[in-house]
Amino acid sequence: MPDGLIIVIVIAFFGLFIAFGVYAYKQNQKRLAALREWAESRQFTFDEAHDSSFDERFAEFDCFREGKKRYAYNIFDGSYRNFPITAFEYHYETYSKDKDGKQQTHHHYFSSVVVETGLPLKPLWIRPENIFDKVGEFMGFDDIDFESAEFSRKFHVSSPDRRWAFDVLHQKAMEFLLAAPKLSLELQTQRVLVRGSGCFDAAGYQGALDTAVGLIEMLPDSVRREIHDGR
Repeated sequence: MPDGLIIVIVIAFFGLFIAFGVYAYKQNQKRLAALREWAESRQFTFDEAHDSSFDERFAEFDCFREGKKRYAYNIFDGSYRNFPITAFEYHYETYSKDKDGKQQTHHHYFSSVVVETGLPLKPLWIRPENIFDKVGEFMGFDDIDFESAEFSRKFHVSSPDRRWAFDVLHQKAMEFLLAAPKLSLELQTQRVLVRGSGCFDAAGYQGALDTAVGLIEMLPDSVRREIHDGR
């Protein structure tokens, strides 16, 4: 291949690389502007800075203690339908070795919403069913099944207290979650966590907030009384 053609190809490659970087930067700035606008519309504070304390602040949730170099960023704080909330994006690193033994770094990002309920909740995990769950069922590792076959087919539910799972996921709650965005929810201590597989846009954060708060608001009064009585 002639040297001149090689130079043209190299220049074109770097030009495309720079153009892609500029495009990604502009898209990110556009997204941040939309998040700021959404935060302002909800009267939330918004902070883009990195905060490495969230793995301790929300230590009851294992997803914030995975990997290394953990930090939250693009952090929203405020109140929604009378519940204190914190919403944010989260990063952590994991490592592997390639075929030559060289270490590779893998960056992981996802969005989360944490709602403070003021209720002493019991552990409960609710997430969309996946193919590995089907394999687990075949091998005898089953989740909690409900009267709604559709809900049991679409969601994987686990808890050390089955009665608690049925108290939270009554018929109206199952119908609500079937119609809501497909997100993972976790109840621990006095908090409800909602997380996505990637990073939310403004609409995604709104959907996560509505899902978390909606589920809390659907707790029957009888269950709330039993919680406060220390059942």
